[in-house]
Amino acid sequence: MAAPEPDAPREPEALADAETDPGVATEADPGAGADADTGREADTGTDPNQDPNQDPTPGADPNQHTDADPNPDANTDADPNQDADADAEADAPPGPEPVTVPSMSAGPDFVLRPWEMSDLPLVREASQDPYIPLITTIPARYSDAAAEAFVRRQWERAATGAGYPFAIVRSRDRRPVGSIGLWLRELPEGRASIGYWMVASGRGQGVTRAALRTVTSWALRDLGIPRLQLFIEPWNTASARIAVDVGYRREGLLRGWQRVGDERRDMAVYGLLNTDGPADGRAVTAD
Repeated sequence: MAAPEPDAPREPEALADAETDPGVATEADPGAGADADTGREADTGTDPNQDPNQDPTPGADPNQHTDADPNPDANTDADPNQDADADAEADAPPGPEPVTVPSMSAGPDFVLRPWEMSDLPLVREASQDPYIPLITTIPARYSDAAAEAFVRRQWERAATGAGYPFAIVRSRDRRPVGSIGLWLRELPEGRASIGYWMVASGRGQGVTRAALRTVTSWALRDLGIPRLQLFIEPWNTASARIAVDVGYRREGLLRGWQRVGDERRDMAVYGLLNTDGPADGRAVTAD
């Protein structure tokens, strides 16, 4: 697994395929809020059942004449700062655009696709893992409601432009076995992070390497992102080996970088530029 990005709601980064690998690479969940681990949805403050055409004063006679000023624009008591505030909002940079999560092959055996509500069994298995709930927003105590909230958060990430969350699915039986995401929180600075986790039933089959190589190549070549990075706990040598195999380079140790469970832990940072040379005897951006 790869670890979540700091200062963002948790979501995993990189986990290796080895049997001893807990299955997670950390990458913070950019789309989860304060209620992420409880499964609660944010209150928008509006009544979703209210008729948008309903008169705000139900007792009012729609034919009644009022003493309203027929020339409201002539009101001299208007806030003199109103126009300035409107201009400031107009000049503010636009927020992230929604993204569409594609489906794509990760070699002959696995497919990456958007999350579906049919993936609740994957959330259940991940919640039983001793490590994945510590470093992601997977609920530590499974319930259908919490699992559904997790899936909705993946949809929200794409809808808000926070990133591309993928479920990793085994082709032969269409069984989901893990998750990988490309997170765009730092894209304005020319970099993005990848996070992933794998449940026990998906490990030891080469799926982590295939998924990481696929998302890495797509992000560098098709999306044109200048830099990708992973954060991996130093003990997770299996995940580190996969990152290096795909072409990432270890760049240093970040002390106390991320909270995992009840403690802050060090993270090794691995980076890959779209100008870097070949890995595994081929360009990292090759098909």
